[in-house]
Amino acid sequence: METLEKQFKEIMAKELQTSLKKKNICEVPHIEKVVVSASVGDFKDDKKSIEKIADEIGKITGQKAKINLSKKAVSAFKLRIGQPIGLTVTLRGPRMYDFIGRLVNLTLPRVRDFRGLKASSFDGQGNYSLGIRDYSIFPEIKYEDITVNFGLEVSIKTSAKNKEDARALLEKLGFPFEKGVK
Repeated sequence: METLEKQFKEIMAKELQTSLKKKNICEVPHIEKVVVSASVGDFKDDKKSIEKIADEIGKITGQKAKINLSKKAVSAFKLRIGQPIGLTVTLRGPRMYDFIGRLVNLTLPRVRDFRGLKASSFDGQGNYSLGIRDYSIFPEIKYEDITVNFGLEVSIKTSAKNKEDARALLEKLGFPFEKGVK
């Protein structure tokens, strides 16, 4: 079976070039990176929970998560300088395409009452953000081992200049958008 990266470079890029009416293959939009992030929230004082969240994100993405520390103290949130506030993983290259393939083909169909992705989640520069409330939908996670429940934010950065080109790219990669919404 061919990888998604190989399929995109050999087949999908040429199809996108004709459908988007681009003169050169280099003008065709492509995915630059995928950023998976999670907020620590109430677990900022519990090191074991943070390690568990980092381990679970590592299982999902295949890459170790970076712990982001606060740079300012905010008394309203009981936050001090140097406390962990979130975890991020930046995926590029083959791992990025592998994650996208698993997200589209295995994970999103497991979402309860899934009717498609929102088209309003594109920003003006052609990037797409997807929020996942419960990380247990990923097939790498065993439901019995869940001790800490958290959500994820998946941000897909594309080289597209507008949201129409970005949507065409993501649809070509298999992202299921809502029907009847342009």
